[in-house]
Amino acid sequence: MSGIKTHEDLDVWKEVVTLAKEVYKLTESFPKEEIFGLTSQMRRAAASIPSNVAEGAARNSDKEFIQFLYVSLGSLAELETQLLLSRELGFLKNEEINGNIERARKLLLGLIKYLRAKSVKGNE
Repeated sequence: MSGIKTHEDLDVWKEVVTLAKEVYKLTESFPKEEIFGLTSQMRRAAASIPSNVAEGAARNSDKEFIQFLYVSLGSLAELETQLLLSRELGFLKNEEINGNIERARKLLLGLIKYLRAKSVKGNE
């Protein structure tokens, strides 16, 4: 991560921004009565993922950054559940987004692992 200047340089941030945009597009076709229900919840969860990565990257310590990455993982799990519910209710047929969620999860976990190892190494 030596070439990293801001959150915008992080692959994970780029991936989850793309995921959030996809969620916004997917929910455009949801029933209008869901605008304050699943549509709103899914969009908030999706937007919170890159927002927490960005906020964590701006913090002073890896420990704080890791906390925000875990919040992002929580929002990702929330979004995954809402996508499942949307499919079961017949609002969504697109399974393609599952790959994006899995990539985002792997990138978040990979960054957490990297930051943990870095902080352990720094404490030696």
